[in-house]
Amino acid sequence: ILVQTIRYWVKDTSCLHLLRFFLYEYCNSVITLTRSVSRNQNKRFFLFLYNSYVWECESIFVFLRNQSSHLRSTSYGAFLARIYFYRKSEHFVKVFTKHFRVILWFFKDPFLHYVRYQGKWILASRGTFLMMTKLKYYFVNFWQCTFSLWVQPRRIYTNQSSNQPIDFMGFLLSVRLNTCVVRSHMLENSFLIDNGIKKFETLVPIMPLVGSLSKAKFCNVLGHPISKPAWADLSDSDIIRRFGRMCRNLSHYYSGSSKKGSLYRIKYILRLSCARTLARKHR
Repeated sequence: ILVQTIRYWVKDTSCLHLLRFFLYEYCNSVITLTRSVSRNQNKRFFLFLYNSYVWECESIFVFLRNQSSHLRSTSYGAFLARIYFYRKSEHFVKVFTKHFRVILWFFKDPFLHYVRYQGKWILASRGTFLMMTKLKYYFVNFWQCTFSLWVQPRRIYTNQSSNQPIDFMGFLLSVRLNTCVVRSHMLENSFLIDNGIKKFETLVPIMPLVGSLSKAKFCNVLGHPISKPAWADLSDSDIIRRFGRMCRNLSHYYSGSSKKGSLYRIKYILRLSCARTLARKHR
């Protein structure tokens, strides 16, 4: 019965082979009662169970995203269970139509973006602050009733990207309103039209990076470069190679930032710190 249930639930062959691998590897620890199943000894197994459970909760976001787009999401195509997912989608429609009539506009045109990274969930959508706050409690109640997932609402923060940037994966994400002046000329008259355009910006968090460099003894707390005493005993080529690798890694990671001024400042700190480290060595 268990095998039939799993085969009915998971239609993807790769997921079945992965599940068979985990069950075969940890079958002794599961069957034998005398052996305790420790989280430290079975990290991969617990990670698989955690991701499977989280996927159940995330399926609602995939459903909402597919509702707003005619193109299917290709990144999840190989991992979603088709039959089980479509039946759950029908259940979502019935539940939300019955209990959440106030936010039906959200499902018609959600403009939804969802990201999960290192235990943090970020859900971005357009709407007023009050509407997003209500939507937060709707999702909390839905997860509790459907998945028995008890989430504390106070741990979910609602931020307006236009007023307060979001710190995510080392970037500061924000939406700014930029004014564009367009001159329109009609016959003998000319007009100046101000158009407000919302622009998504990815900024380099200069203060956290300066703090990290200060802890690593590349600069002081104010961002002034200093020598690296721990590297003064290395050869000149090793010192230059290490500083160059740090500059290249930072340049590659923050190459997609909207404004490069903060990145240039960090590179300036590293280069001057490299020069002072070499000068300290040859003093």
